[in-house]
Amino acid sequence: MSEGRPGQSSRFNRRTRPVVPPIHQSVTYFLDDAAYKDIQAGGLDEIWYGRFRNPTVDVAAEEIRRLEGSEAAFMTASGMGAIATTLLTLVRAGDRIVAARQVYGDSRDLLVRDLPAWGLDVVQVDALDLDAWRAAVAGGPTRVVYVETLANPQLDLADLPALAELAHAAGALLVVDNTFATPYSVQPLALGADIVVHSATKFLNGHSDVIAGVVAGGFDQVREVQRRVITLGTCLDPHAAYLVWRGLQTFELRLSRSNATARDLAAALAARDDVVRVRHPSLPDYERAEVAGRVLRRDGDRVRAGAMVTFTVAGGDERALRVMRRLEIGCEATSLGGVETLVSTPFNSSHFSLTPDERRAARIDDGMIRVSCGVEPSDLLVGDFLQAVDATD
Repeated sequence: MSEGRPGQSSRFNRRTRPVVPPIHQSVTYFLDDAAYKDIQAGGLDEIWYGRFRNPTVDVAAEEIRRLEGSEAAFMTASGMGAIATTLLTLVRAGDRIVAARQVYGDSRDLLVRDLPAWGLDVVQVDALDLDAWRAAVAGGPTRVVYVETLANPQLDLADLPALAELAHAAGALLVVDNTFATPYSVQPLALGADIVVHSATKFLNGHSDVIAGVVAGGFDQVREVQRRVITLGTCLDPHAAYLVWRGLQTFELRLSRSNATARDLAAALAARDDVVRVRHPSLPDYERAEVAGRVLRRDGDRVRAGAMVTFTVAGGDERALRVMRRLEIGCEATSLGGVETLVSTPFNSSHFSLTPDERRAARIDDGMIRVSCGVEPSDLLVGDFLQAVDATD
């Protein structure tokens, strides 16, 4: 597990001084008295077996710890591994979780299908309705409040300070999935969150070539998650951790570029009569503009609005598919956060498990297209989307 004060470096072992950290592709390590003592204490501190800790995984976790401004961070085999392991660490049978209705499809399945089957009480509410949050949290002893900073795919921005206040007043912990926003735009822990989870597969890695997750937060809480990762075996492979570390070296460069492109694309699409709705926190008519002004980090007078854009075309899901398939630069593919622009329709990918009525209740429109902006030239990408919309009129 990575921990320490800002300014410390675990990028490399100063005795060997490599500029790029080595990949410690070893399952086991030589034992000594310190290792035996650590094993007897639970095995969380020394490096002696790969499922417990790995030097390369620690290096990647340290980079993310710095970005999120947390006391500690620990990596997992996937984003869902981070979410599931965190929740299973914090709750016990009979506990109550209050969660946003607007979440990633697999997160929803975990919340409404799996956790209740294991004896958890899960209540879902509209992420934008603070009164509904208060009523749900007051409805019974609550252990965890769970929300995505920017909801997938609606881009509904959570009022993190308000949610932290109401969660803590009820004795609950606020767990935030910061995958869409990233610490480039928001540091949830600085706004009152207790634990942050990520699919590091996405913007943290940034190259669409690794599956990984991470949990960041207070030292004691992350250590408990580490114990559960060891038990469940949701540990990250060291080569995957190296790929995350490599991607993190260009994190701010990539996010600065893709945020600017997303702003341009959102503005261009919003000017179209045949685009029903565009959701992006940079737009003047963004529903959560006041929250964005308080929650999102800024560059001068502009908020860092994120690299995701969601827009809805007239003609429903069938036309949305046709628009995607006329793109020449944007790639029709699942996932997000890569250097290439990735485009998908929620109804048949991220939220296929929801019925049409459930999608509408979660504010997922018919004809919605989710865009993860990459690092292509902005004018070329905007032109590609406009020609695709034109070609399907």
